[in-house]
Amino acid sequence: MQNISSPTPPQPQPHMYDRVHSEVIDLCKNIARNDFALLPAKHVRSLITLDDESLLEDWEDFQNSWNRLEQDQHMKDGGKYRFRRHGVYSAEPSSSVKPEPRQPHYQSLDYNTLNGGIARDFAPIEPAIADCKILMAALELCRRTFSSIAPFYGWHIEVHQFRIIATDNQALPTPEGIHRDGVSFVFMMLVNRKNVLSGETSIYNRERKELARHTLTTPFDAAIVNDERTLHGVTPIIAEDSNEHGYRDVLVITFNKR
Repeated sequence: MQNISSPTPPQPQPHMYDRVHSEVIDLCKNIARNDFALLPAKHVRSLITLDDESLLEDWEDFQNSWNRLEQDQHMKDGGKYRFRRHGVYSAEPSSSVKPEPRQPHYQSLDYNTLNGGIARDFAPIEPAIADCKILMAALELCRRTFSSIAPFYGWHIEVHQFRIIATDNQALPTPEGIHRDGVSFVFMMLVNRKNVLSGETSIYNRERKELARHTLTTPFDAAIVNDERTLHGVTPIIAEDSNEHGYRDVLVITFNKR
């Protein structure tokens, strides 16, 4: 009788976590457990440069690009204190982030009672900045993190450069108040802060119970929130010295499941 051997059973494939650095996995666990994470600058720099320390080489150019933002023309409160640029990207479950054609930013009035309900067209991120090393590294960190938490989704990604000008009157980093952005996850990183008082980030659960308060004070300080399960806001800022120019510069990246 012919001896027919049993077929070799298929070998298990590496779990996606095996391809993600342990520091990112720890961050994912933190977000899954708490619905947010507050990250000091040193930790963020470490996460961004896991693959390549040279990714910080263009930081100065990136930081200086905030000096060329354009005034937000869609402020229904009449405020002239907010400047911004905007870009759109995407990612599939197992692919890197790629740029998408320019498109307006939209939030319903459910999420932004002040400026929502219309398509807002902002100045685009400058081409040299839109694909610079540091921005792409921040986007890749977000993709790895959020795709580890929700591995089967593609992502609609928006990048916002914000500058809030500090004067002797209050300026509002979040003029819509305590809110959700209407996305899945939000990454907020301080880029620069000069001559500014306050600007404290607060995070709440869906019942508006406060979960944390923290002020981003050092470039690379960051906060990440699960926007489906939390709300957030930032307290008004004023100039510490009204005779000097002051501002708060922040990078905001949103990932929305699609």
